[in-house]
Amino acid sequence: MPKPPACPDKVNVLLIGGGGREHALGWKIKKSGRLGKLWIDAKGHGGLAPLGECCPIPTSGPFHEKSNSLFQLRNWCEEQDIGLIVVGPEIPLAQGIHDALATETCLVFGPPEGGARLEADKVFAKKLMRTVSVPTADGRTFTLAEDALEYVRAKDEPCVIKASGLAAGKGVMVCPTLPEAEEAITRVLIDREFGDAGNTLIVEEMLTGPEVSVLALTDGNVCWILDPAKDHKRVGEADTGPNTGGMGAYCPAPVLDEAQMAFVEREIFVPTLDALKREGIVYRGVLYAGLMLTKAGPKVLEFNCRFGDPECQPLLARLKGDIIQILWDTAAGNLANTTIEFDDRPACCVVMCSAGYPGTYEKGKPIAGIDTAQGLGGPGEQVIVFHAGTKHEGGEIVTNGGRVLSVTALASDLERARMLANEACAAIEFEGAFFRSDIGAKASSEP
Repeated sequence: MPKPPACPDKVNVLLIGGGGREHALGWKIKKSGRLGKLWIDAKGHGGLAPLGECCPIPTSGPFHEKSNSLFQLRNWCEEQDIGLIVVGPEIPLAQGIHDALATETCLVFGPPEGGARLEADKVFAKKLMRTVSVPTADGRTFTLAEDALEYVRAKDEPCVIKASGLAAGKGVMVCPTLPEAEEAITRVLIDREFGDAGNTLIVEEMLTGPEVSVLALTDGNVCWILDPAKDHKRVGEADTGPNTGGMGAYCPAPVLDEAQMAFVEREIFVPTLDALKREGIVYRGVLYAGLMLTKAGPKVLEFNCRFGDPECQPLLARLKGDIIQILWDTAAGNLANTTIEFDDRPACCVVMCSAGYPGTYEKGKPIAGIDTAQGLGGPGEQVIVFHAGTKHEGGEIVTNGGRVLSVTALASDLERARMLANEACAAIEFEGAFFRSDIGAKASSEP
């Protein structure tokens, strides 16, 4: 077994992606003493553009050997002496960017295409979990609407309908009643709302209990479990309305004790990574487990192959140490020699959105007040505004997406961080802006 390559003193980094998660990664990478030059692939992005130079070669897939753009991208990475490619979103990973670009001299943070199937193919993930007895919801798989409808009508009980493929976090529908289940099946298999991502769907039992996100950095052998985070998917206050990509998150989430965290590592992460290895897949990157804390113990709702968005923002706001060293050691298979620590202060992230999200919304609305927001807070407190759907236009920053900003606050306790994040959101203005003011409000009441 060859010794993993040590992290160089200076590393040129290419960061893939253009959302709030990637701005948080870029913000942290820019602070690293090991950074040579940072390249981004989000031209004109409100947060990322000031951090690095834009890669002139398209970085979108599919990444197959006959692709001229892949040939150009490989040559460009070699010419620019790129030592580390950090992949933020799930789609490039599912398309095989790791397999296409990883070399002995250019490491890729993010799993290979086979590992990314844990997120890109829920049927694959379900089968893999069953082979190693990872606790998860019972479910059935369907490709024909009439079969799925017959099944839910016979069961006539609350269920969850999931499109098997990638659907930007919106392919999961919780269905307390039979009419809702019938509507969800129709949306996926008849109306084809999710395109090819909905070629197959899963009907799962509805689990109950608090939800929590547990992320780990893994090099395929060593697994560093990070502080748990709590995401808020529903668009409305008090968890009402449709699901979104995420309206806010806080970290650490006080819903898991040490014994439960040990269970999650032992019974979920370790067997999953072992099962992947038996498939010939060395998984290096983030493994994200969305969990439901049921009366029978933690159960997996979903796996993701990358940092969550917005969970990444409060996680990285609290992460101590040199992130390039950490990402490099993960990609190089050297996590055994790495220590990961977090700031004791909790962090709360509140997402500001465009009117109409998660449905249709307008773009191009000028944004004001970001500097004012980042100046809030007393001693030992900090506000960081991460840009998601923004861009530079005509000398100002304007909206360019549904989720616009991830306003993240660090403070001595979660309630203060929550209040500070809300205060910062109130200081930022753009037409149609809205946010949830209750992110983290239930933390003290959850078991």
